[in-house]
Amino acid sequence: MPVIPTESKVLVTGANGYIALWVVYLFLEKGYSVRAQVRTVNKGDYLRKLFSRHEARLEILIVDDITKEGAFDEAVKGVDAIAHMASPLPQDDPDLEPDAYIIPAVKGTLGVLDSAKKHGTRVKRVVYTSSVAAVMSPSLLDGTKGFKLYTPDDWNSESSEIVKKEGKKAATGEKYRASKTLAERAAWDFIATYRTDIAFDLVALHPPLVFGPSLQDIQTPESFTSSMKSFYNIVLKPDAEPKEAMLRASICWVDVRDVAEAHVQALEKAEAGGQRFLISAGAFIWQEWLDLANSISKLPLPVGIPGLEKQYKSDFDSKKTTRILGIEFKTKEETLKDILEEVEKKNW
Repeated sequence: MPVIPTESKVLVTGANGYIALWVVYLFLEKGYSVRAQVRTVNKGDYLRKLFSRHEARLEILIVDDITKEGAFDEAVKGVDAIAHMASPLPQDDPDLEPDAYIIPAVKGTLGVLDSAKKHGTRVKRVVYTSSVAAVMSPSLLDGTKGFKLYTPDDWNSESSEIVKKEGKKAATGEKYRASKTLAERAAWDFIATYRTDIAFDLVALHPPLVFGPSLQDIQTPESFTSSMKSFYNIVLKPDAEPKEAMLRASICWVDVRDVAEAHVQALEKAEAGGQRFLISAGAFIWQEWLDLANSISKLPLPVGIPGLEKQYKSDFDSKKTTRILGIEFKTKEETLKDILEEVEKKNW
């Protein structure tokens, strides 16, 4: 029996996000009822329109500030599980203090767990959307210390120390990585502290860069958020001229729909409880995507340096994700074809 059967109700926080919309979609498609938390009425209206054929099983809840004391007290009542996805993404403003990332991430995560402890009498499992940012070590990013294969036991112990030392002068990526690490550690500490007082367990999911078609209300490619903005600007933007250093950059990726499926399976698989999962389809250099895009599309796309040698600097071990959650990751070609279809359909 799955931990959370399909007739259950799931709270999804930050439900209007790029990944979260696919999570809501899959839960509804599989027969779950969803209570979707968003920050504004307009965002809630968009979800109602997008998922109108499931209106009987979709409830919209407005929580405008997830850091407020008791922000999720009402949200957790009557739900059987929680997918906590609300968290700040990297911003373009380099002058933001680290707390602009850390406080919402930590307070929001602890807030939903505390509300579940006090008022979530039916909650059996919380799935927390973390990131490989909480796993990877910044000092290993350049590959000078050799190839690194990360496992679910690895933690990023460096970024929080960097931002503590450098403050707002720290790189935006470090602020974001620190926020994801500190929020996840706070979540596991909470579970350990209140183990005898709660009836739910925790699962943490760690995706790298996330690509794929979007369910968000995006009118222009400039409106893409996070990973997909980088993808468009490097791989699809007709006048892009990425430098060789960018084309050689070694990173990891996953299709957004595989991340969404991982959220569903993390609720349904009993053995997933208490575990961390790396949700990665594998490593790449950007030139691979350019080569593939030009081989399957007639659009005027950047060319880069065709056939550039691949040298991967790191990867994430997703064997446990496949073994326990049953995720068979989409290929680059599958994902790219669907992205290109979206681009062509919207005449970008």
